[in-house]
Amino acid sequence: MADRKRTAMDWEDLRFFLALARHGTLSGAARTLGVNHATVARRLHALEEGLGARLVERRPEGYVLTPAGSRTLDAVSDMDQAFQTLGHGEGEGMPTGLVRVNAPPGLALGFLTARLAQVACRHPGLDLDLATNLRSVSLERHETDIAIRMDRPEDGDVIARPLGAIHNGFYGTPEACRRIEGGAPPTFIGFDEADAFVRDAAWLARQFPRARLAFRANNHAAQAIAARSGVGVALLPHYIGRAEPALRLIDLGSLPPPRDLFLLTRRRDRTAFAIRAVADEIMRIFAEEQALFQA
Repeated sequence: MADRKRTAMDWEDLRFFLALARHGTLSGAARTLGVNHATVARRLHALEEGLGARLVERRPEGYVLTPAGSRTLDAVSDMDQAFQTLGHGEGEGMPTGLVRVNAPPGLALGFLTARLAQVACRHPGLDLDLATNLRSVSLERHETDIAIRMDRPEDGDVIARPLGAIHNGFYGTPEACRRIEGGAPPTFIGFDEADAFVRDAAWLARQFPRARLAFRANNHAAQAIAARSGVGVALLPHYIGRAEPALRLIDLGSLPPPRDLFLLTRRRDRTAFAIRAVADEIMRIFAEEQALFQA
């Protein structure tokens, strides 16, 4: 009886650890589990004592996994996925829980946010976390569950599903475009100095080395807003430029080549009900909106 009770307690400790690993904070894990943060800390301590290993380290940005914590997370994730699979037969149930999605900021702000929020409306049991930072977070370190990336990955134990290709064009207000078409030198809106490594920024600098960059922002969505002022023209993905009624296309000669877009998930997550459901929804969104992306 004592052994049976200890086994149940172990699973509860693992469940608390899984929530902390996914959220990175005691408060986030506590909200998901409906307890206070002290309970999460106590459960984590009990698990570490039982395993004889430190699983997390506390840093200013939150809790991060130790090597032992990463190994434990892999095992616990497998257990959780098996439970989800057993609990949701084919065509049964609704996806539940937190699913984290990471995408480039321009794509997230200019296209994905509104559409992904509708997914959460259709599935009340789903909690969606959309990260929009330029830094690519890691699937392997479980920093996200789904990643949307430019270009096919060459390594890692991931499944890459094509979402289509992103084509760009120069967009500006009708007045700004007429000035350039009338012979005025083009003035541009582009990326800030900290993001000069971004492919579009580097291409623009090579193609128009002497052109004035009148306004800088660190993502395409913000650049489109700036372009509405008429300060210059911006090199934008068509899915952003076409959605701006105040802007129109202008032909400045060459354009950077399109880039393929992929949806990435961990191979071990292919049976996780909630992750699979969100990934399928994102695939559907892109399939239905392909006209926005094409040249």
